[in-house]
Amino acid sequence: VQLQAFGGGLAQSGGSLRLSCAASGFTLDPYRIGWFRQAPGKEREVISCISDSDDNAYYADSVRGRFTISRDNAKNVLYLQMNSLKPEDTAIYYCAGRMFREIKYGDYDVGGFQYWGLGTLVTVSS
Repeated sequence: VQLQAFGGGLAQSGGSLRLSCAASGFTLDPYRIGWFRQAPGKEREVISCISDSDDNAYYADSVRGRFTISRDNAKNVLYLQMNSLKPEDTAIYYCAGRMFREIKYGDYDVGGFQYWGLGTLVTVSS
């Protein structure tokens, strides 16, 4: 199982970027998949997830209304469209997949996701 995130880079405040996450070794649908990020000196946090039971998307308050998660099941790719970027969005972004649920973790807990891709760095300048 491999997840490969790409599409990061440098953007200006107010700009846009689109991240992609290509999966191999498993199909994204019907598993819970999502995007996380980790800023320097901070813990990794959930940004957005697509449920494994339906396509209702979850967004963290910090990105709701600006970021949009989507997936192309035919291509087995997960996307994150990021608009209205802010300097505080600067972080390494990771995609992750959950193939089975562990009771001790909540639906969006970092620890509950078994498969992680290498991150892609997003830098937003002011």
